[in-house]
Amino acid sequence: MHDVSGQPAERRLLRSGLDLESGLVEQAPRRYGLDIAAAWAVIGIFTIMAMGVVYLMAPILIPLSLAVVTGLIFGVAAERLHELGIPPLPTALLLAGLFGVGVFFIAGMLAEPISQLAADAPDLVRGAYDRVTPLISRLGWLNISPETFQGTQMSMEKVLENTGSILGILSASLTPALLQAMIFFAALVLFLSARLKLRQMIILAFPRRGQRLTTIRIMNAVDKALGFYFATATLVYGSLGVVTALIAWGGGLAMPALWGLFAFLSSFVPFLGVALMTIALATAGLLTHETMLMGLLPALAFFLVHLAMENLIMPAVMGKRLEVNAFIIFTAIIFWTWMWGAAGAMLALPLSIIGMTIADELRPAKRKARRSLPG
Repeated sequence: MHDVSGQPAERRLLRSGLDLESGLVEQAPRRYGLDIAAAWAVIGIFTIMAMGVVYLMAPILIPLSLAVVTGLIFGVAAERLHELGIPPLPTALLLAGLFGVGVFFIAGMLAEPISQLAADAPDLVRGAYDRVTPLISRLGWLNISPETFQGTQMSMEKVLENTGSILGILSASLTPALLQAMIFFAALVLFLSARLKLRQMIILAFPRRGQRLTTIRIMNAVDKALGFYFATATLVYGSLGVVTALIAWGGGLAMPALWGLFAFLSSFVPFLGVALMTIALATAGLLTHETMLMGLLPALAFFLVHLAMENLIMPAVMGKRLEVNAFIIFTAIIFWTWMWGAAGAMLALPLSIIGMTIADELRPAKRKARRSLPG
C-alpha cells in the first residue's frame, strides 16, 4: 500500500513515529521556581547536617585528618624510599618515627619553660597588672583608673584565682589529648603503609580510562604540592625562627630560643600566627622595658622580618609553581578555627592547598594543555 508521495505507508508511519519520539526526547522538562528552590533547600539542609556531623565528630576526625594530611606531605619521601626497595611498612614506621621524634623533641623543649611559666604565673600576672595599670590610667579618654578593676571580675584577686582554674582545665584535657595523639600516630602508620593500595583502590573506582588518568594526575599533583610547599616553608620559617630568637635576645626578652620556636610553629598558620606572635612579643617587651619604644621594638622587628619573608622570599623561592589565594586561605582559617579550634587552624592551610590543587587540575584548559601524566 502506497500513499500519494509514492512511499509505503508503513515507512511513513515509522518515520513519523521516530520524529515524534525524538521530539519528546529533545524537549527538556520545564522546572519551575519552586522546584529549583526545593532542590537548593535539600542541598542546604544536607550541608548543614554534614557540618554538624563534622563538628560533633571532631575528637575522631581531627587526629584522622591530621594523619592523612601528614601522610600526604610525606608522600614524596615515601615514594623515594619505596624506589630504593624499602617495603611499605618499614617506610611508614621510619617516617612516623622521625615525625614522632621531632614532636617529642619540641615537646621536651617546651616542657621546662611552660612549667616554669605556670609556676611563676601569679607573680607575672601581678607584675603585669602593676605595670599596665599606670599606662592605662594615662589614657584619660577611656575613663579607666586603678579603682575600675577593684571589686569586679577583672580585679587582681579574681585574676589570680582564675589562674589556678585555667591550669586545672589544661591538666584535665591532657588525657584526651594523649588519646588523640595515639589515634594520630596509629592512623599515620597505617595510612603510609597502605598508601599504594589506597591509591589503586581510588583509581579503580572510576570505570573509564580518562577518569582514571585524571585521578592519577590529581593525586600526583596533591602529593607534589604539599611536599614542595611544606619543605620550602620549613626551611624559610626555620630561618625566621633563628632570626626571631636573635631579636628576642637583642631585645632583652627571657628565653629567646623559646620565642624562636614559637615563631617557627606559628608561621604555619597564616595571618593568625603572625598576629598572635606580634602581640605576644609586644606584651613581653612592654613588661620587660620601662619605655614604650624599647618595649615595642622586638615586635616591630619581628613583624617587618616576617613581612619581608612572606612577600619577598617565599614568592621568589616558589615562583608560580604554587600560588595560594590569600582570601581563600583567610576564609578557611576562620571556618576551620570555628569548627575545630587550634587543630582546625593548623589544618586550614593544607586543606586549602589540596582543594585548590584539585580545582586547578580539573580546569578544562589545564586538561587540554596536559595530555600526558606528570613526572
